[in-house]
Amino acid sequence: MNRPIPAWRRRITTTLANIRANPTGRIALKIGVGLLGAIVVAVGIVAIPLPGPGWGIVIVGLAIWAIEFAWARHLLHFTRTYVQAWTRWIMRQPWPLRSLLGLLCFVFVSAVVWLSIRLTTGIDLIQVGLDILDRF
Repeated sequence: MNRPIPAWRRRITTTLANIRANPTGRIALKIGVGLLGAIVVAVGIVAIPLPGPGWGIVIVGLAIWAIEFAWARHLLHFTRTYVQAWTRWIMRQPWPLRSLLGLLCFVFVSAVVWLSIRLTTGIDLIQVGLDILDRF
């Protein structure tokens, strides 16, 4: 069953086709998409060790690159396929295992945040926390 293509998607496809019809527009589009995608991916990579959607930002940058680059479309398809498979697998597991996996992810992200702050600023968050507890 084919779903109808939304009007906004048809407009974007038509606009991109018009830009690509001109050799200068095609080159400008490749450069613009390449630069914008690179900026978004770079911001995402910087945000990965921090709390928040670092990987999500990287995937958005990859989606931007996928507008013009076949390798990015393939990588985005691969990523989407395996993230959906992982999500389906997790949802089929009993809640104790899901809780354990969630705890392991929390510990991993906490360790990455601690290490990032330790290496970039020299601040040991564990020691700071222990010093605060000692005051009570």
